[in-house]
Amino acid sequence: MDEDCPDPALISLEARADGDAQVLTGEKPFVHDAGTANLFVVAFRTAAGLALAVVESDDAGVSGRSLPTLDTTKRIGTLTLADVRVEPDRILCAPGTTGEGTADATIARLLDRGAIAMTAEMIGAAEEAHRITTQYAMERIQFDEPIGRFQGVKHPLAEMYVDIESYKSLLYYAAWALDDAPDEVARSASMAKAYASEAFARIGIDGIQLHGAVGYTDEYDIQLYLKRSKWARPAFGDADWHYERVASLGGL
Repeated sequence: MDEDCPDPALISLEARADGDAQVLTGEKPFVHDAGTANLFVVAFRTAAGLALAVVESDDAGVSGRSLPTLDTTKRIGTLTLADVRVEPDRILCAPGTTGEGTADATIARLLDRGAIAMTAEMIGAAEEAHRITTQYAMERIQFDEPIGRFQGVKHPLAEMYVDIESYKSLLYYAAWALDDAPDEVARSASMAKAYASEAFARIGIDGIQLHGAVGYTDEYDIQLYLKRSKWARPAFGDADWHYERVASLGGL
């Protein structure tokens, strides 16, 4: 699946039956911790339908490599499978399963939870970006005044705060829905992630701008949050995908 568009319909890895086992050959792009994880849940297709299975990094034919990323604190890469044999006891969701136990339903639940968790991380990062930018605005002197006194600085900081509080509320509702309103999880998760994907990116850019040229340097931490916003934006679906999903769930 493309990380920007986490649609199970895009899963293209096809298994080859070998007795009771399934043999997997192909690549999985955009895998989190591909070069360091020791356990992976892999989605694939069989003649009977979509399935999920567990493979380990030391299984024959399994290899993962990390790729360079803008945010070097986050690891993402490609998982390569070369004639990897998956025995029946490694199958989590077998084709032909019905109800909530199907691979499609399981993937949808995992994606919703991933989007909610990612939105929570984006809130924490955005709040810190806002805090250090506000602190800098009170300390940086220009024309004998702290730059925080100028409307051109006050307004972006206020807009950052409003955005953070807005998608925080959406996140709280989505997290509550996990236990108390299961039918609302998909819609609420997409609303939160869509808003966060756009707002956090703006906060990262505005934080750099309000710092001025020094914001691009390693000496100042604000550049870390711009990089994090760029990494988080497509994770578990970008804003466009989630907005379209909200519209579809609403019957539009």
